[in-house]
Amino acid sequence: FFSEDRTLHTRTMVTIAEGVDFDTIAREWRCKWSGDNDKASLVAAQKAMTAVLADVKKVDGVKEVQRVVCGGCLDFKVITSLSADTFGAWEAAEFGPEKKFLAELEGIDGISTVETQTYTLMKM
Repeated sequence: FFSEDRTLHTRTMVTIAEGVDFDTIAREWRCKWSGDNDKASLVAAQKAMTAVLADVKKVDGVKEVQRVVCGGCLDFKVITSLSADTFGAWEAAEFGPEKKFLAELEGIDGISTVETQTYTLMKM
């Protein structure tokens, strides 16, 4: 596809198995929050995410940053999607600012099960 300056951009398509292709890799940061104290841990998790959001959006190749909150299972997730051809550089940089964000989450009273996961995405 072409950008506004008419530069041709190509996408890297990766095949996992026949018919299973992807062009996006996502890194998910997640935790469980508590409803105690008027959901104070959820509020604190949101503040921690907001504090690193600008740095995450500056990562080369970022397509989208999403936040998922489930009030039923008490999930708080931040999903950062990158083009498959730029993800490796972010991985080599240890997913900056991941360590800072996860440490912040782990220090919040009421937050538990702090985890990460990497997976592929493909629009269907």
